[in-house]
Amino acid sequence: MTKPDSTEPGSTEPGSTEPDSTEPDSTTRAKTPAAAVGDEAGEAAEISAEKDAERGLRPGQSAKNFWPSALRLIRTIGPEKIYAILGILLGVIGVGLAVVGPKILGRATDIVFSGAISKQLPAGASKAQIIEGLRARGEDTYADLLSGMDLTPGQGIDFSALHEVLWFVVGIYVVSSLFQWLQGVMLNRIIFRMVYRLRREVEEKLHRLPLAYFDRQRRGEILSRVTNDIDNIQNTLINTLTGLVNALLMVLGVIVMMLTLSWQLTLIALCVIPLAALITGLVGKRSQKLFQQQWDATGKVNAEVEEAFSGHELVNVFGRRREVSRSFEARNDEMYKASFGAQFVSSLIGPLMMFAGNLTYVAIAIVGGLKVIGGDMSLGSVQAFIQYSRQFTQPLSQVASMATMLQSGVASAERVFELLDAEEQEPDSARDAEGRPDPTSLDAASRIREGRVEFDHVRFSYTPERELIRDLSLVAEPGHTVAIVGPTGAGKTTLVNLVMRFYEIDGGRITIDGVDIRDLTRTQLRERTGMVLQDTWLFNGTIMENIRYGRLDASDEEVIEAAKATHVDDFVGHLPEGYETVLDSDASNVSAGEKQLLTIARAFLARPSLLILDEATSSVDTRTEVLVQNAMNRLRSGRTSFVIAHRLSTIRDADLILVMEAGDIVEQGTHDQLLEQGGAYARLYRSQFEGAVADPDAEEEQGEPVSTSTGGIVPGM
Repeated sequence: MTKPDSTEPGSTEPGSTEPDSTEPDSTTRAKTPAAAVGDEAGEAAEISAEKDAERGLRPGQSAKNFWPSALRLIRTIGPEKIYAILGILLGVIGVGLAVVGPKILGRATDIVFSGAISKQLPAGASKAQIIEGLRARGEDTYADLLSGMDLTPGQGIDFSALHEVLWFVVGIYVVSSLFQWLQGVMLNRIIFRMVYRLRREVEEKLHRLPLAYFDRQRRGEILSRVTNDIDNIQNTLINTLTGLVNALLMVLGVIVMMLTLSWQLTLIALCVIPLAALITGLVGKRSQKLFQQQWDATGKVNAEVEEAFSGHELVNVFGRRREVSRSFEARNDEMYKASFGAQFVSSLIGPLMMFAGNLTYVAIAIVGGLKVIGGDMSLGSVQAFIQYSRQFTQPLSQVASMATMLQSGVASAERVFELLDAEEQEPDSARDAEGRPDPTSLDAASRIREGRVEFDHVRFSYTPERELIRDLSLVAEPGHTVAIVGPTGAGKTTLVNLVMRFYEIDGGRITIDGVDIRDLTRTQLRERTGMVLQDTWLFNGTIMENIRYGRLDASDEEVIEAAKATHVDDFVGHLPEGYETVLDSDASNVSAGEKQLLTIARAFLARPSLLILDEATSSVDTRTEVLVQNAMNRLRSGRTSFVIAHRLSTIRDADLILVMEAGDIVEQGTHDQLLEQGGAYARLYRSQFEGAVADPDAEEEQGEPVSTSTGGIVPGM
C-alpha cells in the first residue's frame, strides 16, 4: 500500500502513535508531590494532563464531551422504543409497590406498639379520659405521646389485623419483584439489540472507510474500538441501565411517600441531594478523564501486542525482544496507572455518599423521635420514614456510583462514535437514493469489453501540501501488458490504486473503454479487475475455498481447472488432503511461492477484464519464480495488465514499460527501446544485472543517480 512520503525533517508518519523524541517518558517525567510518593492516582492524572496537552486542551478542561455522547448512546435505542416504554412502565409499577411497603409496615408497628400500650391502660376508660388524667397529674409528655396513637384501653395487640397487614405486605413485595424481573428482561433485550446494531454499524462503516483511514490508524487501535470498547459499552449498560432506571424511580417514589408522612422530615432528607450532586460532580469530572485515558491506553496496548506478534519472527531475527518488552512495559504501565487511577477516584463516591446519608439518617432519627414524643407522628410513621430515608440515600449512592461506571462506558462510546463519524470514501455517484446502481451506470458497465485504460491529465496527492502526481497521461491498449518500474516513492502502487478507486483522483480522469471509472460503482469496477499483491492473503479454510474466493459461484471443476492453469495442482496433489487441506491462520503449512500461486489461481478463477500484479514475484525463489511467471503469463493472456515490477527480468516481454520518478513518467517504451536510450531504465537495469556501483561518489560527480542496493528497486511504491 502506498503512503505519502513522511520522511521530511520534523515530520512523522500519518497515524503514528510513537511519542516525539523530546517527550519525557514514564521514567523521566517530572513528579508532582502526590506522584513522588507512589500515588498511582496522581501519576494517572499526570498522564491524563499530558494527553490533554497533546490534544491542545487547557488544564481542568474536560477531555471529551460526556453528555452529547451519552445522549447519542441513548438515541441508539431507536427501534426498541416500545420495549423501553414498556420496561419503564413495569418499573414504575414494581418500584411503586415496593415503595408502598414501608408505610404499610409502619401500620404493623403501630398495631404492635398501640396494643402494648393499650394493655397497660385501665379497661373501660376512654382515650380522652386517660389523657386528661395524665395532664392533671402533670405528665404532659406521656399525654402528648398517647394523643398521637390509636388506643383501646385494656385491649392488647390485635393479631388478626397484624396478620392481615403482614400478608398484604408479602403479596406486595412478591408482585413488585415479578414486575421488576419483567422490567429487567425488557431492558436487557434493549441493550443486546442495541449493541447488536452498533456492531453491525461499525462493521458496515469499516467497509465504507477509505484506505487513507487505515493508513493513519494502527490495526490494534481499530480492533480495540471494535471489540474492547463495544464490549465495555455492553457491560456498562447491563450493569447500570436497569439499576439506574429503578434507582431514579425509587428516588421519586420515596420523595412522594415521605411527603405524605412529614414535609419537615422530607426537607431534612432532601439535604442529601445537593451533597450527592457536589460529590458526583467533583469526583466524576476527574474520573471521566481517567477513564478516557484508560481506554486510550488499552487501545495502545492492543496495538503494541498486535504489532509485536505480527512481526514476531522479525523481532527475534534482529534480537529486539528486550526492546519490544520495554516498549510493552511502558504502555502496560501507562494503562495500569490510568486504570488504577480511574477506579481509585471513582470508588470514592460510595463512601462519601454513605457518610452524607448517615448524617441525614441521624438528623431524621432525632427530629422524628421528638415528633413521636410530641404526638405529631406515630412510631410506625417515624419508622417508615427512617426506612424511606435509607431507601432514599441508597439509590442516590447507586446513581452516583453508576455515574462513574457510565463515565467508562461513555468514554468507550465516544471512541466508537469517532470511528462511526470518520470521513468516508467518496460515495458512488452512480447509485440512486437507495444505494442501487442506476441504469446509466449499468449501461456504462456493459460498454466495458476490451479493457483500454487511459489516464487523462491525472492529478493526485495524499496531502494537500504535497502533490504526488501532477499531470499524468498514458494509454494501456486492450490486451497489452504495461509494466511500471521506478524507485521507492515514485508512485507505482499509487497508479494502480487510482485505477481500483482505492483513492480518488484530484483532477483529470481515468477511463476504461471510454467510460469514466467514476461513472461506475466501485463494485462494478472491481468485479472486472483482478489483483495479485506482493503480500499474499489467505484465510483460514481449505485450499478449495481459498481459490473459490475469486468467484464464489464457481464449480469444483472450474476451481481445479484454474489450479492446473496456474501450477497449483502440481503441489496440491502431494498434500494428504488435496484440495481439502485446511490452511491455518498464517497459511504456514504451504511455502511462500505456493501461497503466491494460490493467489494467482484465485485471480485466474475470477476471469477479470483488467489485471494488476503488484510485485507478485518479489518474495519467491528463482525456481518458484519460473512457475509463478508462467502462471502470470497465462493469467495475463488476452487481458490488459498492469505489472509493478521488482525483478526487471520478469517484464522484458511487456508491451510498454513506464519508468516513474516522483509521480511523473520520465520514460516509456519497450525493454529494448529503453536500453538503447541509456536513461533511467538502463541505469536500473545495470544496477540489477551488472553489479552495484563501486564508487558512488564518482557516479554522483557524473550526474547519475546511485543505486544503494543490488535490487535497484524497492517494492512498496
